[in-house]
Amino acid sequence: MQHPLRRNRFLFVASLAALVAVVHPPQPVAGQQSANADEDGTVNAAALMEAAPAEWLSYGRDQAETHYSPLDQINAGNVDRLELAWSWEIPKTGARLEATPLVSDGVMYATGPHSFVFALDARTGEKIWQWDPGIPDERQGGPSVCCGDVNRGVAIYGDKVYAGLLDGRLVALNKATGLVEWVVQTTPPGQDYSITGAPRIANGNVIIGNGGAEYGIRGYVTAYDAETGAEAWRTYTVPGNPADGFESEAMRVAADTWNGEWWVVGGGGSAWDTFAFDPEANLVYVGTGNGAPWSREIRSPGGGDNLYLSSILALNADDGELVWHYQTTPGDDWDYTATQPMMLLDLTIDGRERKVIVQAPKNGFFFVIDRLTGEFISGQAYADDLTWASGIDPQTGRPIETPEARYGTNRQGAWLSPAPFGAHNWRPMAWNPATGLVYLPAQNNVSYYEMVTDFQYTLGQWNTGTTIRGGGGPRPDRPSLTGPRTLLVARDPATNTEVWRAPSQGGNGGTMSTGGNLVFWGSGNRLVAINATTGEELWATEVGGGTATPMTYQLDGVQYVSILGGSTREGPRMWTFALDGSAESPRGN
Repeated sequence: MQHPLRRNRFLFVASLAALVAVVHPPQPVAGQQSANADEDGTVNAAALMEAAPAEWLSYGRDQAETHYSPLDQINAGNVDRLELAWSWEIPKTGARLEATPLVSDGVMYATGPHSFVFALDARTGEKIWQWDPGIPDERQGGPSVCCGDVNRGVAIYGDKVYAGLLDGRLVALNKATGLVEWVVQTTPPGQDYSITGAPRIANGNVIIGNGGAEYGIRGYVTAYDAETGAEAWRTYTVPGNPADGFESEAMRVAADTWNGEWWVVGGGGSAWDTFAFDPEANLVYVGTGNGAPWSREIRSPGGGDNLYLSSILALNADDGELVWHYQTTPGDDWDYTATQPMMLLDLTIDGRERKVIVQAPKNGFFFVIDRLTGEFISGQAYADDLTWASGIDPQTGRPIETPEARYGTNRQGAWLSPAPFGAHNWRPMAWNPATGLVYLPAQNNVSYYEMVTDFQYTLGQWNTGTTIRGGGGPRPDRPSLTGPRTLLVARDPATNTEVWRAPSQGGNGGTMSTGGNLVFWGSGNRLVAINATTGEELWATEVGGGTATPMTYQLDGVQYVSILGGSTREGPRMWTFALDGSAESPRGN
């Protein structure tokens, strides 16, 4: 068992020392608008910060991924006056809504099912343009997708809007017209890759990952020039066949932590969702996914940490080289990905100013990591039902696994918590600098894990190496859960402790916090406003099943709150609210 700093064996100490000397807090926003560029075309971050508070320019509003807006016209004292300002029905159905809308220069940009992209007038909801890539679902010959034909949104930079498509393409659309400017195939055609996550922007490049580990793929992250679509760099997250050579020293080091012929199925490690960027440190942070197959005894017979599965990777934004890593779930056996949303914070911890990255991955532990070095600071349980590990060793930063957790090594199935759904999944958490709290949509669940004894890799099908999807022999009774199935948890990341919790009325959506001492949260079929200090529910309205993630913006002196909500049956819709809004609800509620 290695100390986490020893595991970061390719940490470039000399380069990092230089970085530490110049690091400042991450800019809340980096260049998404050409209007805020200097004469040489470089982004003027100061100008962007002046313009940014009224807008929502990237997935997490800022590149630190905080999902926090300083707007305070809507606040805890008047939020009960929120009424519908406008809504727009999305003319594309067939999947959950998971996107966070962006607003720039009075226009809202978002995505719906099957990579459908649209632009609306952010004042009225009137359609400006829409673009449908026409991707069929899997039953009609479309791409294999693990968990729904969903999409989490777009990125904007200069005069372009960028979207990742289910079939592995990255497209740049004209911001004003929606016409295609360029398109690049980021994944091997005909293989079981897909894209459901939102792109990010870093140093003039579009950063995009991919999914598909359940089917058996090798994960990687690619940066493309935002203007031309030319590939700037590509970083693999797990090693390939050693006989083919290694793309980097990081891949050579990783190969020492694998056994057998893992590359036949691909290894996994897909970066299907989370990214963050610290422009001062010039680091892109990537969360990586589970192994392929899930069962380590099949994937890597005899064990091993299997770097860089279920890890946070810090990459040099200029060339994609790995600077440090921290593995949240060494030797992942359970689909405990580290692709869940993370954020960059500057905290005072034990009297010391720390620049940190925080994440609540699927495995049920809330991690606080030094974002410059990868040093483990703390890891504490945020879920109520954890049976795969009893804690995180404060000295090594490694999970303390329970005896029954390694179902493959034991050759004995076990009920373990969390389930593969995770104690937290794609739904963004939010930060509020006034309260010092992170707002986390959490969940409790349990599942039975058992390794198959006759695994055979099959192209185009799930290749987990477990009987989790059915089959197998008799099982023990399912244990009862001690905690609620879904809830909102407010945590103090400086002490890594829970401060309050709020019950959910159904499944979780994402969260957003504001300068009005509010947390907005999708809960069941409702958009809910909660007092950010106390957790008291102050306002709620029905928006339809499958709520996505709320955001806020201000135009002509009016603050708006928007969220995607509604199932295929109800009709997926963009909902936008304002104080004393006067629009009629299309559903009569």
